[in-house]
Amino acid sequence: MSLLPAISQDSLLDALQESAQPGQYARQYLAQGQERLNQAFEATNITELVQARATMVDQVMIAAWSLFGLAERNDVALVAVGGYGRGELHPCSDVDLLVLLADTPEQALCDSLERFVAFLWDMGLEIGHAVRTLDECVELAREDITVATNIMEARTLAGNDILRGQLEDRTGPEHMWDSAAFFAAKWEEQTARHKRFNDTEYNLEPDLKNAPGGLRDVQMIAWVAKRHFNADSLEALVNDGFLTPEEYGVLRKCLDYLWEVRWQLHVQTERNENRLLFDHQRQLASRLGHEDTSANLGVEHFMKGFYRVALALSVLNEMLLQLFDEVILRSDTQEQVRPLNRRFQVRNDYLEISSPDVFEQHPSALLEAFVLMAQNPDLKGIRASTVRALIYNRRQIDDAFRNNPVNTDLFMQLLRSPHALFSQLRRMKRYGILGKYLPEFGGIIGMMQYDLFHIYTVDAHTLLVIKNMRRLRYEDLREEFPLASEVFYRLPKPELLYASGLYHDIAKGRGGDHSELGADDAIAFCQRHGLTAWDGKLVAWLVRNHLTMSVTAQRKDISDPDVVYDFARKVGDLVHLDYLYVLTVADINATNPTLWNSWRASLLRQLYTETKRALRRGLNNPVEKQDWIDETRDAALRLLTDRDHDGPEIEALWANIGDEYFLRETPRDISWHTEALLDREDPDDPLVLIRESSQSVLAGGSQIFIYTPDTRNLFSATVNALDSLGLTIMDARIITSVDGFSLDTYIVLDEHGTPIGEDWARIEQIRKTLTETLKYPDRYATTVSRRMPRRNKHFDVPTQVVISNDIVNDRTAVDIQTLDRPGLLAHIGRIFMRFEILVQNARIATLGERAEDVFFITDLDGEPVSDPTLCQELQQTLKQELDDKNNGNT
Repeated sequence: MSLLPAISQDSLLDALQESAQPGQYARQYLAQGQERLNQAFEATNITELVQARATMVDQVMIAAWSLFGLAERNDVALVAVGGYGRGELHPCSDVDLLVLLADTPEQALCDSLERFVAFLWDMGLEIGHAVRTLDECVELAREDITVATNIMEARTLAGNDILRGQLEDRTGPEHMWDSAAFFAAKWEEQTARHKRFNDTEYNLEPDLKNAPGGLRDVQMIAWVAKRHFNADSLEALVNDGFLTPEEYGVLRKCLDYLWEVRWQLHVQTERNENRLLFDHQRQLASRLGHEDTSANLGVEHFMKGFYRVALALSVLNEMLLQLFDEVILRSDTQEQVRPLNRRFQVRNDYLEISSPDVFEQHPSALLEAFVLMAQNPDLKGIRASTVRALIYNRRQIDDAFRNNPVNTDLFMQLLRSPHALFSQLRRMKRYGILGKYLPEFGGIIGMMQYDLFHIYTVDAHTLLVIKNMRRLRYEDLREEFPLASEVFYRLPKPELLYASGLYHDIAKGRGGDHSELGADDAIAFCQRHGLTAWDGKLVAWLVRNHLTMSVTAQRKDISDPDVVYDFARKVGDLVHLDYLYVLTVADINATNPTLWNSWRASLLRQLYTETKRALRRGLNNPVEKQDWIDETRDAALRLLTDRDHDGPEIEALWANIGDEYFLRETPRDISWHTEALLDREDPDDPLVLIRESSQSVLAGGSQIFIYTPDTRNLFSATVNALDSLGLTIMDARIITSVDGFSLDTYIVLDEHGTPIGEDWARIEQIRKTLTETLKYPDRYATTVSRRMPRRNKHFDVPTQVVISNDIVNDRTAVDIQTLDRPGLLAHIGRIFMRFEILVQNARIATLGERAEDVFFITDLDGEPVSDPTLCQELQQTLKQELDDKNNGNT
């Protein structure tokens, strides 16, 4: 099938002249032609498609130019610039045009040009156009590197081609922007562009045109090559010796891949969209043939391929620009060379091999290069020629190489290096060495998880974990991570921590339990690298249990001594606790910047401290709950009597509260609550207290304490009010006294993930809203005005509900995982109310688009919900209603 409609240029012009609505005719012609191109996508090379699209637009442009009587004039030219100038157009790409004038136009020409441009808009094309004289173009090009770049890619569509030739001559490197100035300006431009995308190829919603590893990085190479070498194509760089045939093949393959993605993205969105938004990723993956499997979603497989292509292009861009830098900017620089050893030397502060065949003769040098970089942190990098040799010779890394004691010793030297471990591991990954040396790591390169919780690919997250571990050595982080920094310095062998970080997520994407599979890989790594059996078991234990501490802290009631002792028994000793704590802190901080907040920090700190105390007390000597309660009461009483409160009055108030309160609260908070209850003026109004929890043991959030008559919908009314105030609930403790009052404590953060602080106007607003709500809880609004965030709408999180009985604490646990949205907690509370269920405690966690909440409930008599039929009905109702709401059915 011919890619374009079978019509000659003259016939197209005749058709436009004969049509009553030439603009509509041209629009239909382009639409029909585009449909033919779309149908040919599967069977046609993408280069042919983008060129055919440009050719089709050329035909219409040339015909339109003649239609308005412009073809006969010698004082004007129609010039294609930008991507259109290169002869590359995607379905909805901007069509960039320059109307180039010999001199200031007379009115008749201006009128013709106005009609011509209006006609182009009638055709439905996204036109970017400029009308300028030759002199104006030259002056603008002198001032603006972007204009000069566009002119380099210009081609004449119609009119006087001599004008474009004159423009090309007058804006060439002999007159402006010589190759050195051009290269420096474009490099600065690229650096700024990359910075806008956080200098990473791995953004969750990448821009395939402008982000690192995108189309602009390929064009950057082409622009510099054309300016300096007058190379008309990337392939010409092979002849100039700046690109090997193999590198050109990689470059061409990656470019074709990005073009295919961009083509389908334009077809899908019907606009010039270059961002892989969550809105588009699933459908785009399906369009490109990626289907779901048992281990991975199709969209995850698609994005993994995209990220790998972006990384490959980014590395090529980096290497070639460094080569250009040496040839263009530093050609006159005096060479300063000093040897490091027989295999490596330093040239102008860059590491390079001492002869071209070093890696062939000494394969271990493939790892030694990075050890030397770590040992010489003053070096600026690895010379481009050596990077090229590294990439070419990585094929030598096989099982024999991996098991060679020389190489395993080199890798352990790197892990034990006091400097630049993260930088060198990252460099090894970029050049393909790390993935070859550790094939299990190679499997996670570019792997994404389709959610909002994991904002980095697995490989990027893994290296960021190690970076976070290393940062704990620095004094400036002592304030941000005081306990983790202190514990880090006690670790006898930090390299074991780094090994656990390297392997903690290594088995993701394989199906099965990645912690167990990763532990097996970690054992094999430790054995191969000569670690002792004890060290290997510790690393494997850390990998197997890397989620245990965060899950315990965030999803269990760590004020319960039984929970602490269960965790202490799992840990076993202080050495395991120390390593696990640092790994957990580094892991959470490398998962999502919004995940780590003062509240989560306080939970982990509390669990670490209580577990350490339990280990010192002895695992066979757990604290009795009654002893805990008595100690808490006595400590709170001392605080109150020191402030001149009457002991009998205090005891009378406490008599109706019950032991659960003294088990869950701290002496300092009990003193705060009691003092306010004894001093309050109006006993009929709800009591609402607010303060920074940094004033108590539970540092990290703001505490809201509520004392009010208990009602069935009290929980729903309260969480709805807090949600309407833009507060995020992190923890809830609901205690009902013997005389029917509810003593509720909520730990909240503001919309920025921080405590409320000393914003007294904000505190008073919260207090007033809660007080009014709790006076009449039956009247609270059941709808939430806040909208679900755009990103959340594109994730399918089926609701999961697990109900189990906590026999030790006489309550029922309801574990709910569902899509996070405004009003979720209030909705759950209303369901509990319908089932005549009381919430006694809640642990609230939001992980990206997913809410993972645990509610501890009882019936109206304070007993566990033990009726199997009722539990099944509750489970089904929660699942159905939450899924219906998430899917927009209610």
